[in-house]
Amino acid sequence: MSMAGETDARKEKALTYLRYDMKRQAKEIKKIVRDGYANALSRNASCCSTASCCCGTGNTKEVSKKVGYSDSEISAVPDGANLGFGCGNPVALALLEKGDVVLDLGSGAGFDAFLAAQRVGRAGRVIGVDMTPEMIERAKGNARKGKYTNVEFRLGEIEKLPVEDESVDVIISNCVINLSPDKEAVFKEAFRVLKTGGRLMVSDLVLAKKLPEAIKESVEAYVGCFAGAIRKEEYLKLVKAAGFQEVKVISRSSYPVDAMLKELKNAEDAVISIKVSAVKK
Repeated sequence: MSMAGETDARKEKALTYLRYDMKRQAKEIKKIVRDGYANALSRNASCCSTASCCCGTGNTKEVSKKVGYSDSEISAVPDGANLGFGCGNPVALALLEKGDVVLDLGSGAGFDAFLAAQRVGRAGRVIGVDMTPEMIERAKGNARKGKYTNVEFRLGEIEKLPVEDESVDVIISNCVINLSPDKEAVFKEAFRVLKTGGRLMVSDLVLAKKLPEAIKESVEAYVGCFAGAIRKEEYLKLVKAAGFQEVKVISRSSYPVDAMLKELKNAEDAVISIKVSAVKK
């Protein structure tokens, strides 16, 4: 084999190992997230009481009001649907219409899905996708409890959605995409399942500055959304790269990460909550 051939072979071997390592890390991260939320659910604890999920301090209702939900919205869903895992209210800004088909990425126990279902009416439909079996079971139980006939929940990963091509009018998501180790795949999948003219409206956490390495490596911080967050500019770039147009930050606000874990005090002002809208044309 020539010198050039040997060099190419070494490069290919290195790339193969890198791809394998990235897949292994992604699998481990998903397990951390899945187990973290399943454990919180099994203890009947909101993320606010476990200090290891995506929210601030206080009880579930208080947290939900702080991130944009009204009293009427909070009281409109079945008990057990609002776990306080979010960082915003994407439904409020999604401009849903009667008859819309809505997809909720990382639907949890169904809070946003049920609010969306009320807006799209009987002529519309809401699909919730979550990778945690325990969440899917809780959400289905809540749907039965609330007698929702226009909502369904599917077990699956947001990087590989169990949803048909061009079948959705609006995609919403609440503090979930930042948890994914492959955000590029998430936005590409979102673009795939949206109809032409379809809209994306997500609430999420991004970084305003670099996180300390100790926090990036923290399991609790990852389940709590922070270690998986990326810079705002990079986040928006991924949305655009997937094919979306009219990508806009509708609002942004600081996020009290130091209230989650004492170790996060070094990350003050590093994490912000944003609401992003985009269109598939």
